[in-house]
Amino acid sequence: MSFSGEAKRELCKTLPPRRCCAQAQCYGILLYANRFDRGEARIITESADFAESLPTLFKKAFHISFDRLPEPGGGKRVFSITAPDKLSLLSETFGYDPGSSVAHHINFAALEEEHCRTAFFRGAFLAGGSVTDPAKGYHLEFATSHLSVSRELMTLLREGGFEPKGVKRGANHMVYFKRSEDIADFLTNLGAPLAAMELMNAKAEKDLRGGVNRRVNCDAANLDKAVEAAQAQLEAIRKLQKRADLGELPPKLREVALLRLENPDLTLSELGELCQPPITKSTLSYRLKKLSELAGE
Repeated sequence: MSFSGEAKRELCKTLPPRRCCAQAQCYGILLYANRFDRGEARIITESADFAESLPTLFKKAFHISFDRLPEPGGGKRVFSITAPDKLSLLSETFGYDPGSSVAHHINFAALEEEHCRTAFFRGAFLAGGSVTDPAKGYHLEFATSHLSVSRELMTLLREGGFEPKGVKRGANHMVYFKRSEDIADFLTNLGAPLAAMELMNAKAEKDLRGGVNRRVNCDAANLDKAVEAAQAQLEAIRKLQKRADLGELPPKLREVALLRLENPDLTLSELGELCQPPITKSTLSYRLKKLSELAGE
């Protein structure tokens, strides 16, 4: 099962405790469903957990049942309400007049309480939302063909302290989050703390791997530089050696030259420890630089 499917399964484990929240969750579902108008309310889903919870949810919210239930088997599951009295009950509950409304809008008056707004978000996510596997990336979105609903959802989310973004993709209007912290907070708020924890664990593991890789790359780069520097030092010392200049060098420079020839793989710190008396890395670096300058003359 996908990460999105697991998150929805977690959300479907419990029903809203209040009837008003059950209605708010149904409201989010209907506005993000396949169809909601004077002729039909149709919900299509591939989530078995969501499909299993729908009849009980609508029964608790409105004391009504679906006129069409899914056919046995997997794949897309279709729920439908076509009875005029049931559709009228849904419309009246949410202040929606199919005869006069050209486009859908979110009735903010039906979502005055914070717990009802959270239930509305949950329903919208279950019907029209998805979240990417955090091992691949961070993206949570809602998709609807209703422009007004998409804009008003963004307003509700911002009032709730979230910072979503919006974009049009084909015939759909998308509201989405990209930051892992926002997605984790939102999933927790909806009632999916396990999914949120899995996301943050994946992020922590990814950050740890990234940090290790950066350190390894940095160490490798430093090692390459050290090797190149040592080769340049050896080349300079061998030039002096060919010209028989090593014996004419001052004792301190001659000591460093001989130590570098004998220990081409040692770091400057390790090489400095072999000097008598031991010298610092900066002092050794200065003497090696002097040798390079003499070799270039």
